[in-house]
Amino acid sequence: MAPARLTLWRESWRLINFDFCLIKTKRQLCYIAIMRKHDLCFFDVETTGLDWAKHEIIEIGFVLAKQIPQEKKGPLLEIKDEGEFKIKPTNLAAADPESLRINNYNTADWVFAYNLKEAIAEFAKRAGNSILVGHNISFDEAFLKRAYQETGVLNPHDFHKIDTISLSYGLLYHEPNVERFSLRALCEHLGIENKKAHSALSDARACFMIYKKLLNIL
Repeated sequence: MAPARLTLWRESWRLINFDFCLIKTKRQLCYIAIMRKHDLCFFDVETTGLDWAKHEIIEIGFVLAKQIPQEKKGPLLEIKDEGEFKIKPTNLAAADPESLRINNYNTADWVFAYNLKEAIAEFAKRAGNSILVGHNISFDEAFLKRAYQETGVLNPHDFHKIDTISLSYGLLYHEPNVERFSLRALCEHLGIENKKAHSALSDARACFMIYKKLLNIL
């Protein structure tokens, strides 16, 4: 290739690459702006075991919060709604006994529980197109996705997700007193009281408080 043509080709490629990066950056900034307008839904599910393909949700808890912008800070969070739904299991024979022990499942407390479709429909209605926030969110979301698919209820939530374990690990990595990043360990480190650990609403509230505390570290 002649030097002049080579120079022209390089310059054209540089401009194309610059335009692509600019478009990508604008798109990312647009996503960030959109994320700021959504409510945050801190949620937790209690299940009959650890395998989303085999086990069931027996409880969903959530705290829905509005993001209020602050200059040069993370948002203030204003609670708009919160709730908890107990769900009747349909296959206790496949349940892990240890999981049932941990989340205090008993037939008496679940007498008036929702069926799965009722609970998921109500959760979808109240959480709406919020951004889901969870502690180790991949676990909870796997069960939630399956529930939407099984029931046929439309999943209305925004595609962005926030994981408080990831945030905690990044922000508290150099803290010598933080050896674990479980919900319990972080509550202890950050001075958060979780009175009913392993119940869905209490854990969702703890997740909300962890996120608030982490915002103050930024």
